[in-house]
Parts: sequence; C-alpha cells; structure tokens
Amino acid sequence: MLKARNLSLSNSEIPLIIKGQGAFLFSCPYNEVCSFLFQDSTKSNKITVDFTNKSVIVKQINSAKLSSLKNKLEKKGLSKKPGATYWFSLDAQNLKLYAGIGEARIETVIYEYDFSSPEKDHKKIKAFLESLCEIQVSDDSNITPIRLLRDPITTIIPLIIKDIDELSMHDIASSKYLPKANLSICAQKLYHCIAGKKFTLDNSDFPDFTKAIEYSIATPGLWCYETLKRKSTEFNKNKPNLLETYLRITLGKNNGDSPGIPYVMEIWPVGHFSPVHNHGGSSAIIRVLNGSINVSLFPFLCEDKKGVDPFLNTNVNNGEVTWISPTLNQVHQLKNLEQNKDTCITIQCYIYENDNTTHYDYFDYVAASGNIKQFEPDSDMDFIEFREVMRREWDRGNRWSSESSFTDSSP
Repeated sequence: MLKARNLSLSNSEIPLIIKGQGAFLFSCPYNEVCSFLFQDSTKSNKITVDFTNKSVIVKQINSAKLSSLKNKLEKKGLSKKPGATYWFSLDAQNLKLYAGIGEARIETVIYEYDFSSPEKDHKKIKAFLESLCEIQVSDDSNITPIRLLRDPITTIIPLIIKDIDELSMHDIASSKYLPKANLSICAQKLYHCIAGKKFTLDNSDFPDFTKAIEYSIATPGLWCYETLKRKSTEFNKNKPNLLETYLRITLGKNNGDSPGIPYVMEIWPVGHFSPVHNHGGSSAIIRVLNGSINVSLFPFLCEDKKGVDPFLNTNVNNGEVTWISPTLNQVHQLKNLEQNKDTCITIQCYIYENDNTTHYDYFDYVAASGNIKQFEPDSDMDFIEFREVMRREWDRGNRWSSESSFTDSSP
C-alpha cells in the first residue's frame, strides 16, 4: 500500500523518494540523543531533529536563520520500553511535521508542528520544504535506519477493506474504509482469493459445517475439544492456559512465499485469544467467516511483562475483511470476546512482498514472562481432512441423538 525503501545500516545520506515529503523509520537506544536532519542539495536549507529522553526538538535553518519548531503536543521523547522504534514525517503539501513511536501513523504521534498559520508566507514555506531532498545521519549517530516511506503521514488509515462496488463517495471522503485498490499488488492477490461470495463455510454439500465445528468444540472426546486441550501449553509450557489457544486449519501447501502455509482457517472459541504477536514482516488479509473477532493493535512488539498499551481496539465482524502490511497493523492480539455467543472463524492469508528478501518464517510473540519468543506458523490439520472429520463427528452425533430419542420414547 505504501511505497517504501528498505535502508541498510550504513546509510548516512538517504535520498528522499520525493523531494519535500516522506517518513523516516528508525530505531534508537534510550538514554542517547538521536539526531538527524533533512537538507537541500546545497546543504544550506535544513530541518534538524533531536529525539531525547524527554522530547522531540526540531529546528529550521534557512539562509543562516535558525527557528525552533515547538511541539503542539504534550512533550514526550524516547521510550524506555525495549523494542521501540520511531518515525518522522515531512509533508510539504500540507505544511506539517509529525514524529511518533512505533508504527508510522497518526495514532502514534508524539510531535506535531503546523507551518500553516495565517500570518506565514505559505509559498515560501512550501518552497523551503520542497527543497529538502535527503536525510543526513552522521556516521557516529546512535540511529539505526529501518525504512523510508515515499508518502508522509497525513490521516488515519482504515482497518476494514471495501471492494469497488461497496464504496460510496462518503466512504472515501471520511476515510471510513480502505479501498481494495489501495492494497499492494501482492495483498490484492490474497484478497481476490478469499473475498468471493462462494468463499463460505456452509454449502449444499455440508450445510451444517459451522454447527459441526461448534459441536466438536463443546464435546469432550471430539477433535476440536481435545486439540484445544492439548494446545493449552503452546505459548507457556509451564502454565497451561486453555483460553490462550486457537485452531489452525491450513489450505494448500507452503509455496515459499509466506510464513507457513499462506491460507489458514483459524477457529476461536468464545473467550479464546492469541498472545500479542507480529507477522514476520509479511502482508496479510483476514476475513471473518463466522462470528466476530476483537483486534487490538500495538505500536511495536515490546519485550516487557507489562508491554505497551494498544492504540486501537475494535471488532471485525462476520463478512468483514481487514489487512496487515509490513509497516502497518503488524503487531496485534486477537480475541473472541466473552460476551459473544458464537465461535469466531477467520481465514488468514499471508504473503511476503516482492521486495522482501529475508523471508523470516516465524511470528514473534510476547510470552507470559515478557520475553519475545518465536512461533512457527504450523498446521493442526489440513482443511479437506478437517472437514471430513467434522462431518463424521456430526453425523455420528446426530445418529446417536436420534437413536437415543427413539429408545427413550419406546414403551
């Protein structure tokens, strides 16, 4: 969805993809001053940026004149939390500067400066900002560059995807939904595979498939019940937690272009949840096939028992489709809330973007101890086999019920 450039650790002069705009993503240790600057080709026009433990300090240098660009928000600087990353956004079109912690998005902003006050000469400011063409990071800087985004951070990005025939003019104007066309080409491929009208659980061949899954979850001795019980130590071997479990039913084979098998049906009984985890830098499409799933999004994966607070918490309901990119919605926790009545069933689809040459085949998660551990996306059963197991259990249960009913009514 966002045009980006991955950065090597040796970058000291980083050309902006478009002059006067972009978002710079980086990491920096706490208790250090992390400094960089934007400059023009003559190195005379500059914006200097210092992230300190208490604040973000930004200054403008123009024709040897220095001006402080004071933060509009409550002052906040580098995070003490391990795993924190940072970003800074330059926006010549809207005359805005933003900085934040974690994912580069409006919800994580800690610094804001607006050049567009009425008394200022907007043409001169715009020309100044558009002259900036590169980021300068000194060789002895504490900054580790991560990525450069082509576009600045401007607005909240919707979590729910809509296709072309579902979008209204109001949806676009209010940024209520994300148009499917705004997904990356790779993510669009996934979307087109699972968003069709026939991509449903129940069909004429097995109209009670969903009921059969609910029955298997609720009945001791049946496959879903026993598998969930067996998985209660998956994320904490010393302290079983039945609620921190879900079932992974895979469709197809691993083609080497995703973390694990790319298509996974996940089954979430009421009250069950995942640990906070990321997605290996992959893109993903998630469609809810039954029930509702609660999604909490986090700015970064934090190796700390107390963790970090989510910046968003919302429900994705039956029929809705949400998404993950390498830079957005990457760290989340899923839960089927206790007040829900139905098991939530989702289809999760993963793919590495074309510029991903790492192919990290794990999802990192925060364990109960606060440590970050690796989870290798696995399979509890293949979908075709699972469907037949559910059919056999359902048929056997109904046959037993009918026979019991017949016996009980006999004289």
